[in-house]
Amino acid sequence: MSILIAEITTLQLALISLIAVVAGAFALFIVISMMVYGSLWFQAYMSGASIPLLSLIAMRLRNVRPAVIVQAKIMAKQAGLPTSGSQGVSTSRLEAHYLAGGNVPSVIRAIIAAHRADFDLNFDQAAAIDLAGRDVLEAVRTSVNPKVIVCPDPRKSGRMTLSAIAKNGVELQVRAQVTVRTNLEQLIGGATEDTVIARVGEGIITAIGSSETHFQVMENPDLISRAVLARGLDSQTAFQIVSIDIADIDVGQNIGARLQADQAEADTRVARARAEERRALAMAVEQEMKAKVAENRAMVVLSEAKVPKALAGAFRKGGMA
Repeated sequence: MSILIAEITTLQLALISLIAVVAGAFALFIVISMMVYGSLWFQAYMSGASIPLLSLIAMRLRNVRPAVIVQAKIMAKQAGLPTSGSQGVSTSRLEAHYLAGGNVPSVIRAIIAAHRADFDLNFDQAAAIDLAGRDVLEAVRTSVNPKVIVCPDPRKSGRMTLSAIAKNGVELQVRAQVTVRTNLEQLIGGATEDTVIARVGEGIITAIGSSETHFQVMENPDLISRAVLARGLDSQTAFQIVSIDIADIDVGQNIGARLQADQAEADTRVARARAEERRALAMAVEQEMKAKVAENRAMVVLSEAKVPKALAGAFRKGGMA
């Protein structure tokens, strides 16, 4: 009986030791976790963006930087954005975007900027724009404060002006300023800034080419702006065109006069060639006539040479007394 009691006591001591070790390890884990993540947890708690300590530890295990998530959620909470629900900026959604390779701080700043400007931009839209490779914060800023695009862009095309020719043949060199704002609804899959510049340039050239004279364009540059805007050049692009302003117009060469001069010179050369052809033909005919005259003279001389012979034959035959 005493042996049984001793065995039970030994088992109890072993169980108590095991429990003590586990409790000590857990306490040590809690202490270390508080030392590492306690400041982040306390910062989130005091800011109202409560994130459990175990969630912070789990973030590290999932290779997520807890400081980035905590800072982003604090920014969202302080800005008055919803941090729960299907459309809220929750911890799990922030982690998912981080793991997908997104820029979490930029997305939160973009949503806050859109919220302040009374734009409808939720977390899913902002995250999708960010993962598509677009700068979502710059897109929101451009939506609030439209930016100016120079057409043509000298950094990309190497040209300072667009060259277009009116119907009277006079060249006009034009430089335009296009004011655009970002169209957030078409930012994903929409054409970029280069497409807008190309379309505006094409519209300006077409509008000038449709003018009867360059004087019409010089007198009313807004005709170009209205004609270009009427074509809906911002369709299927990531931008919305606010205005198109003609910044500069210079008169270039008179292409029509130069073409007419070149055509006249070409016609002159053709006429000269034809005249030279007729002259050569006339000279050939003249030489042919001279040859025929020489031939006729030779025949006359030959005939004259036969006359004495015929007279002599007549004398011999007694035909002449």
